[in-house]
Amino acid sequence: MTDLKPFFEIENATGAGSAVIVCEHASNDLAATAAGLGLDPVQREAHIAWDPGALGLAQGLSALLDAPLIRATASRLIYDLNRPPDAAGAMPEKSEIHPIPGNRALSPDERLSRTEAHYLPFHSALFALLSRRLAVSKPTALITVHSFTPVYFGNPRAVELGIIHDEDDRLARAIAARPTGLMTRLNEPYSAADGVTHTLALHATPLGLAHAMLEIRNDLIATPAAQGQWPSASPP
Repeated sequence: MTDLKPFFEIENATGAGSAVIVCEHASNDLAATAAGLGLDPVQREAHIAWDPGALGLAQGLSALLDAPLIRATASRLIYDLNRPPDAAGAMPEKSEIHPIPGNRALSPDERLSRTEAHYLPFHSALFALLSRRLAVSKPTALITVHSFTPVYFGNPRAVELGIIHDEDDRLARAIAARPTGLMTRLNEPYSAADGVTHTLALHATPLGLAHAMLEIRNDLIATPAAQGQWPSASPP
C-alpha cells in the first residue's frame, strides 16, 4: 500500500451516550487495490464486498443514542476488520461462491501490508476511543452493526434480526427481548462459534463491556428510508 490515509472514520467522536457503535463492513470501496481485486461491477455491489444498509443503520443508532461511530471506508474483501490477521477470512480467496482473484496466493508481505494499513489502525483507534471513555468512568456498551444476505449458498434465511454476543449475553438478550414485529433470534444466522465476534472478543470482553452484534437481513434495510426506521424500533 502506498496510500497512507486511514481506512476508517470516526463520527460523533465526543458523543455523550452510553454506547460506541462499530461498523466494520460499512464500505465496498476497492480503490486501494489493483483492478478492484478483479471483481466485476455486480460483485462489487454485492454482499461479498460489504454489508449493504449497515452503515445507514449504524449512523441512525449513533444519532439516536448520541454514540460515537467508528466505520470502515474500504471493502471487507481487502481486509475484513472483524477477523484476526491469521484468519483465512481476513483476506479471503473466495467469498461464498465468488472467487476473489486479487486475494489469490497473497504473499506474507502482502498480508502484512494490508494488516498494517487496515486492521491495526482501525482497532487501535477503537481501543483508544474506548479507553478514553473508561478513563472518565463513562458507561459504555459496544455495539457492532452488520447485515446479512437473505439467501446463502442457495438457502433462504427466514430470520430477520439476529442478536449475537461473545461471552456476556446480557445486552444481547435484552435487545432480543424487545418487541419489534420481526423474526428475531439469538446467535443467528451466525454465532461466536463461526468466528464473527472478533471485534467484541478483542475489545468488549477483556474490558468487561456489555456488548452485542446486530445482524439485520439486508433486504429489510435496502433503502435509506428503511434504514431510518430501524434505530427507533429496536434501540439497545
